[in-house]
Amino acid sequence: MERKYNYTFSELLDRLSIVQLKEMLIPDHKEEYAAEMAAILSDIQSIIDTDAILINANTLRDLVVLAQINAHIWHNEANYRKGIREGNSLELTHGLNGIRNTAKNKITSATGGRKDYKIDCLAAEFTGWLPSGYSPAKQDL
Repeated sequence: MERKYNYTFSELLDRLSIVQLKEMLIPDHKEEYAAEMAAILSDIQSIIDTDAILINANTLRDLVVLAQINAHIWHNEANYRKGIREGNSLELTHGLNGIRNTAKNKITSATGGRKDYKIDCLAAEFTGWLPSGYSPAKQDL
């Protein structure tokens, strides 16, 4: 089966998480997002079948972290654009993106593929966002 996207397994999971958010939060385009998700799911299944990807409990946990961080980024940016600055900042989005990339790298460590080594440190004021087992200073890979 020919894949639609040329993304790694972790990038496909990340994209699936984002498109799922869009389907729920932008209902005017639900059908387009559903079609995109179908293509992403097909690619994910192709990788699982072709590469014999085995997912363990830690990988599932990293997928949950990835999805939750994407949701937090979405809401933080939406609120910031609406002028709601209290608790919402571009610095927070930047820090959360570092956690997001670390989650993708952890998934990649378990499943194979290219890692993103540009992971910025999370600012001290946002370390409460760190999931247990994630380091603010470096990648735990």
